[in-house]
Amino acid sequence: MIHFNRFRLTNGLKVIVHEDSTTPLAVVNVLYDVGARDERPNQTGFAHLFEHLMFGGSKNIPFYDEPLQRAGGNNNAFTTNDMTDYYIQLPAQNLETAFWLESDRMLSLAFTKKSLEVQRKVVSEEFKEHYINMPYGDAGKILREMTYKKHPYQWLTIGRELSHIEGAQLEDVKNFFHLHYNPSNAILVVGGNVKTEDVKEKAEKWFGSIPAGERYERKLEPEPEQTAARQKETTANVPLDAFYRNYPIYDRLDHRYYVVDLITDLLSGGRSARLYQSLVKDQQLFSQITCYHYGSLDAGMLTIEGKLIKGVKMREAEKAVEEELRKLREEPVEKRELDKVKNRIESLIAFEDSELLSRCNSLAFYELLGDAHMINQESERYEAVTPDDILNVSKEIFKPQHSNTLYYFSKQE
Repeated sequence: MIHFNRFRLTNGLKVIVHEDSTTPLAVVNVLYDVGARDERPNQTGFAHLFEHLMFGGSKNIPFYDEPLQRAGGNNNAFTTNDMTDYYIQLPAQNLETAFWLESDRMLSLAFTKKSLEVQRKVVSEEFKEHYINMPYGDAGKILREMTYKKHPYQWLTIGRELSHIEGAQLEDVKNFFHLHYNPSNAILVVGGNVKTEDVKEKAEKWFGSIPAGERYERKLEPEPEQTAARQKETTANVPLDAFYRNYPIYDRLDHRYYVVDLITDLLSGGRSARLYQSLVKDQQLFSQITCYHYGSLDAGMLTIEGKLIKGVKMREAEKAVEEELRKLREEPVEKRELDKVKNRIESLIAFEDSELLSRCNSLAFYELLGDAHMINQESERYEAVTPDDILNVSKEIFKPQHSNTLYYFSKQE
């Protein structure tokens, strides 16, 4: 059981305190309720660009990392389609340094043409390296555009087009910041060798005077149900043919989310899972194959992707994948096999909960979902899944008319 206290400042900032006296460290995690889904279709990549800009210095602290390093701390951040998360880990006695740094850039982030130009180049190079020049790098972009026709999940976190990042203007960036980066749109988690009363005092001191701003109200058009299968072919200078298939799934708060998560583990949770055993080891159709989902807050997607063995025909590989999905739709999974993947997830949860930084990140995430107490309920929700649940949800999601298939051919073939 992970214990915590929580309170809210008058400006709307939610604060969660997780006391752990077994460590000499402290973590300060600030989660902003903004991600790529909150961008305009003609200005994508801004949430991720802003993650970089937040380390570019404020009006009072020109070099964010310098005082943190002097305090013995380290930091990082990540952006998804749903949120942006910043975190610091440092010796507990230097906790106030983290409060100073995070509150200062929430209130006084410096906006300069030079900072924008530097970070724009960094993000542009990242876009080129991972999504344009990397083999199969465009597959995710193609799949999202096939799967989503209305919802902003149709573009990657880094952006839909490189030109959107390259064309970002200072005024656009300022507007994005003032819309999303304020106390009423943030969650602060402080964990480690700390006391709740001390955190309350520091939170009021450093964040209490920051104007609340307006709580951002998200109004997204839901993705309509897919009624016909979609296929696309592409050819590129890659070493092997590849097979990709997406199926729309449920939002993060739907109880069937846990069923889908277990289904992905049944299919590809290690070398004993179905796809590896059947398609890699026994039939030798794929050199590698995996199944995963993104844990999206809104209705997400389950993806199967694999690299074919040279000489294997695409249709042969596709039929073999479809046969494994047919088994899930028509044949109840044995309790022993289901228990095995439940135990694996239980171990992963326990491992994540053993690390202070992970616990703080998770508390922020579950509070974003609506209630940080969910951190203590996840194991029960997985344990409650039955073989009938696996069968029924498989019938729902693995319908041919819901499939989005990308055939990725190698020019070398």
